[in-house]
Amino acid sequence: MSSVRSRLLYVTDLAYPAKGRRYCDEDIYLSSRLREDFDVALCHPLDAAALMDGHDAVVIRNSGPVLHYQEAYDDFARRAEKDGVLVYNQLTGRADMAGKQYLPDLSAAGYPVIPTADRPEDAGRLPDVAEYVVKPKLGADSIGLRFVPREELAGVDYDGVLVQPRIHFRYEISFYFVDDAFQYALHAPDPARRWVLEPYEPTAEDLAFARRFIDWNGIEHGIQRVDACRTPEGELLLVELEDLNPYLSLDLVGPPVRDAFVDAFKASLHRLIGN
Repeated sequence: MSSVRSRLLYVTDLAYPAKGRRYCDEDIYLSSRLREDFDVALCHPLDAAALMDGHDAVVIRNSGPVLHYQEAYDDFARRAEKDGVLVYNQLTGRADMAGKQYLPDLSAAGYPVIPTADRPEDAGRLPDVAEYVVKPKLGADSIGLRFVPREELAGVDYDGVLVQPRIHFRYEISFYFVDDAFQYALHAPDPARRWVLEPYEPTAEDLAFARRFIDWNGIEHGIQRVDACRTPEGELLLVELEDLNPYLSLDLVGPPVRDAFVDAFKASLHRLIGN
């Protein structure tokens, strides 16, 4: 490893009021651990484009839903690509980074995803249930999400939204990866309390499920979270693949797991920068 310390611009919104989570605590911890290997400067996402020059890489962490500052984010992404700025996660993600179009696409391709339609003519592929979820393709953090009963499904305007059956699942699981390497898993035993999470020991079948989506996305440098739900029949279905700024719930894992994650994160950044 080079004796010259690389410089990171760490993008975070420390004041973002996330539901059931404290973004600021996680980023204070992670940035302090990264300082063991790098020179780290924190900035708000609205300042990233103006400040990224002079840093060896830009690390996007808990920066809040991009839809709150879409124009500024798009400008940042364009300038980073034009100037060859190293961004972590790399900006080639095909999942939530690009909106939720991947859900109907993967659903139509036969992947184990909650059945999803984004056109009226595809609504017939959805299961016949009492209630459906309508969510914006560019939504995040449940912003704009609404429920419609079966009898109103035919009247849904599909412009910019997707539709899914409202599934009554047993629990949710989140799988956390650095690059393509699995780190840990957490699950929410109570479906009504999404962010009350506990450690989860995945089976080989669980990991094969999660890795299928990591492989599909093809990100070489970045942190990804695969969110899935367990149906009453025991099947896992993808809820979302967060590949831009996934919250990591690091406060809920033990010190050995947390340290191993930090080591993997540092190593990934060193590989990205080339030192």
